[in-house]
Amino acid sequence: QVQLVESGGGLVQPGTSLRLSCAVSGLDLDYYAIAWFRQAPGKDREGISCITSDGAIVKGDSGAGRFTISRDTTKNTVFLQTDGLRPEDTAVYYCAAPGNAWCRPFFSEYDYWGQGTQVTVSS
Repeated sequence: QVQLVESGGGLVQPGTSLRLSCAVSGLDLDYYAIAWFRQAPGKDREGISCITSDGAIVKGDSGAGRFTISRDTTKNTVFLQTDGLRPEDTAVYYCAAPGNAWCRPFFSEYDYWGQGTQVTVSS
């Protein structure tokens, strides 16, 4: 059974950082890609970044230059380092797996999703 569990969200002040985690079970990161998305209230889900099975990184438009994806294959966990957070970064952050080794451009192409972790940036 595939399971993705996000953690690390919270309420933070502008300019600070958070490190989000996505613990993956049922899929081996050496063979499967994982992506991060986010969705703010009233807005469409948008892609942030994705890491392929061989460690290549594909960046989306969200958080460009401030968000960094990485992974620890020994822990089967993918991370999203979010720096310089802004109020407009407030959203639910999700990790997702497309069910294969390669990153896909659209969220509809992802088969497995976590429950999400809330990030709220406010002073």
